[in-house]
Amino acid sequence: MGQKVNPYGFRLGITTDWKSRWFEERHYREFVVEDWKIRDYLMTQLEAAAVSRIEVERTRDRLRVDIHTARPGIVIGRRGSEADRLKKKLEEITGLQNRIQLNIQEIKQPELDAALIAQGICDQLVRRVAFRRAMKRAIQTVQKAGAQGIKVQCSGRLGGSEMSRKEQYREGRVPLHTLRADIDYGFREARTSSGRVGVKVWIYKGDILPYKVSIEDKITREAAMAVGETSGQSGPRRLITAGGGRRKADFGAPGEDAPAANGAAPDSDLLDEYVIDTPAGQEEIAVDIVEAPVADDLADDAPEAPVADLLPVAPTEPDDLERQLAKDEEMERQNRHQHHEAPHFRKESD
Repeated sequence: MGQKVNPYGFRLGITTDWKSRWFEERHYREFVVEDWKIRDYLMTQLEAAAVSRIEVERTRDRLRVDIHTARPGIVIGRRGSEADRLKKKLEEITGLQNRIQLNIQEIKQPELDAALIAQGICDQLVRRVAFRRAMKRAIQTVQKAGAQGIKVQCSGRLGGSEMSRKEQYREGRVPLHTLRADIDYGFREARTSSGRVGVKVWIYKGDILPYKVSIEDKITREAAMAVGETSGQSGPRRLITAGGGRRKADFGAPGEDAPAANGAAPDSDLLDEYVIDTPAGQEEIAVDIVEAPVADDLADDAPEAPVADLLPVAPTEPDDLERQLAKDEEMERQNRHQHHEAPHFRKESD
């Protein structure tokens, strides 16, 4: 028997975040069952809304449910009627009256979402489309969207045959053993007339390298150095955060005690009013909005910055992790021409 590992759970805490963000010791069992009921009800009611995933976050007395969908109009309904109906039903399931926040987030690129690709294949199988054609069409769609690799697997009574079997096709690279690989995994079941057919999709979008500065951060830092200021970011960006809570801008990294400005305690009421919604995988950051002075007004009073301050700082000696990753990338670059590319739509059967 092969030892199969779920790509999401394999990278949990490294490149993927938790789908349920809460902690409870006394009522842990009840909350787990409650989360399952919430997801089961929403997925049943929103079968035609192209829902990819549902995230649940709990605080002391509130519950937040995030629905990631490619068709937000169906979830919201006419004038918000559908969203209100779902919210009332969730209040009945959880017993929290007027303490549930329902957020509907749109998926910008549904072609790169593994769960939605798997759902699309299932819909075609229910309509009696040939499974090979449905799988190859999905592979072409994902490749046109810019993915570096995709693997699709269907298992069950394919084509109405009496004996079940597995069929899978792969295109590009899908490194399942690489932890830093950004692999989106989705699983759906198609209820056909001859039985259920399971569909699994793996989409490889590239590597997540925490030691490399992103393009946006680099542009921000260069623009700040051009005017003689610091970029305002002391360390590399964190990929994921456990808990998903709010963190004040005046505080440093988790576990560090950073004093407030001017030696006074930060005004939590003012900071909590401004929250920036960040993309998935990053935490929400509460910031204090302050009017910045005009650069022309500061030009006369501030002394001219020395030329040495405007030059980029020399990079420090890389640590063991960066040295090892650089060595691995160099070996892959040297051996790249030795590997033969896999043919298109190669079938891998057991």
